Amino acid sequence: MKTTVRKIAAVLLIALVVLGGVLFLNSSIEPLAWTPPPMPERTGAYADDDKMKPIEWWAKDLIGPEAITVLPDGALLAGLKDGRVVKLKVGSDAPEVLVDTKGRPLAIEQHPDGRLIICDAHKGLLAWNPADGTMETLASGFGGVPFRFVDDLVIAKDGTIFFTDASARNSIERFTEDLLEHHTTGRVLKWVPATKEVALVADGFSFSNGVALSEDESFLVVAETGGYRLWKIPLTGSNAGKKEVFLDSLPAFPDNVRRAISRKGFWVALGSPRKPEVDALAGYPFIRRLVGGLPRPLMPKAARHAWVMLVDESGKPVESFQHDGADSYSPIACATESDGWLYLGSFAREGVARFKLP
Repeated sequence: MKTTVRKIAAVLLIALVVLGGVLFLNSSIEPLAWTPPPMPERTGAYADDDKMKPIEWWAKDLIGPEAITVLPDGALLAGLKDGRVVKLKVGSDAPEVLVDTKGRPLAIEQHPDGRLIICDAHKGLLAWNPADGTMETLASGFGGVPFRFVDDLVIAKDGTIFFTDASARNSIERFTEDLLEHHTTGRVLKWVPATKEVALVADGFSFSNGVALSEDESFLVVAETGGYRLWKIPLTGSNAGKKEVFLDSLPAFPDNVRRAISRKGFWVALGSPRKPEVDALAGYPFIRRLVGGLPRPLMPKAARHAWVMLVDESGKPVESFQHDGADSYSPIACATESDGWLYLGSFAREGVARFKLP
């Protein structure tokens, strides 16, 4: 009996070694060891709630409207997974197609000169002129290296465009692999109207994602998705360009950040909540490489959990709105406030939604 058990154990061990070897060879990622910030307690502003369950949700034929921009007339702008930039009326399922970038438009904002500035993950920083329909590429790379994953933007009153380059290693199609690797190649850059050139603002981020300006434009808030944290980057004074931790140890992956209007602070879209078993692998790059070799259907799946949080101007979490469930509008990639509503966008979910702020 003991001999039989030993043979079975030996066969299983050999099978595991062979499987591990296959996964290792199939994996193209190169993970680094890192130490995640502590998991916060789910109390206070992090406590579970169901406040975001009553939402309005429409245009469900549109896939992946990651970032929503609200125009002065109340119309909405969104970039879709199929490359189209569309204009929508609230509650309407019939979009007006403005332009097709033939890439993956993520963030869209209106520039003081009237053009629409588009962060296209594949094409770079673009400017579309609604007057004549022309498209200009403002920047397709920096320092002689083409962009791989331009992500989010915010525009200052003087026309300076601050934008994030999420990763110098991976494209948007490999964002899961980028999180598994945890290389810190993400950057924040700016396009200066006077020179029409790009300059570095700060670097060293693991997946630099959302970016927002403070009300007085004295600092930026940047979401580092791979590090579960928000950074503050002063734009004036002796500390200009020096990163400062704004809020550490977030309970979920932060995505886009937008300045709040009815409250002092910033709306942070939170994606999938953190999982202790995933954080436990941070110090074991070999195991994460094996995970990277799994077929995509077998990769770890994000939970359906809608979550938006308000962070005040000092970096303190104040309140959050959540809805956990398969029917939730999640993952939320962006929450843009306008006229007492939060307009919600998602990089994966269908349609556009909005939530009435209390």
